[in-house]
Amino acid sequence: MLEWIAHHENSLRPGVFFSLLLVMGLWEFYAPKKRPTQPKAYRWFHNLTLVFANSFIVKLLLPMGATAFALYVEQNNWGVFHNIPLPIWISIPLTLVIFDFIIYWQHRMMHVVPFFWQMHQVHHADLDIDVSTGSRFHILEILFSMGVKFISILLIGPHVVAVILFEIFLNGFAMFNHSNINLPKFIDSFLRFCIVTPDVHRIHHSQISKESYSNYGFNIIWWDRIFGSYLATPELGHANMQIGIAKLNNPKEVTSIWAMCLLAFKKPK
Repeated sequence: MLEWIAHHENSLRPGVFFSLLLVMGLWEFYAPKKRPTQPKAYRWFHNLTLVFANSFIVKLLLPMGATAFALYVEQNNWGVFHNIPLPIWISIPLTLVIFDFIIYWQHRMMHVVPFFWQMHQVHHADLDIDVSTGSRFHILEILFSMGVKFISILLIGPHVVAVILFEIFLNGFAMFNHSNINLPKFIDSFLRFCIVTPDVHRIHHSQISKESYSNYGFNIIWWDRIFGSYLATPELGHANMQIGIAKLNNPKEVTSIWAMCLLAFKKPK
């Protein structure tokens, strides 16, 4: 199974991406949680154009991705897990939890350090939140995230399959918990004991500061609960809450791909 995952990464990752895009997109269309405020087709065109442009730029600028770097680290026996004899059934799940912990703190840092927030505001400036928002990031933030990932791989020394799985889970959960789906309350209540649901993460995209400074988790909800950043419900309710950044309400400033690219170089208003 592990060898199959390693050999099929190039089909697995885009397969999961397009499958979730289709499933979540249809779910949002037939059972939306919140009524969109902007034309969906226009937003999707620019958000997804940014996604594909970013993928092209990353492949152009970085000679190796996270998986290739993990193989290089393994060949040189670098990192903790390559020097501690742990069985794979322990090291892979443990790696996934450690990586998620790192991503949680990276995300919190993007909100509190002004330089990083300038990059991250591209993600938060989307005036609606749906599955396309889950991949809407500025190329500078993606490159920074890759740097954090490479350092983590170097220090931890994870199994290459753990890196592939984390990449798939991170992207998949980002699409799931950004989606505008109307998840039944009893299912949401059950899932949020362990994972981040759309109703949990939507609060993080609120224009109200105390709400946007909460619910940083992407996959596992434990970190928000442990470190005091968990918020259960939005002040105005999901139907009435305003999405985006309070001082960036002009669609011309935040929606087109050109506007998104420039936004990272503008100081927050």
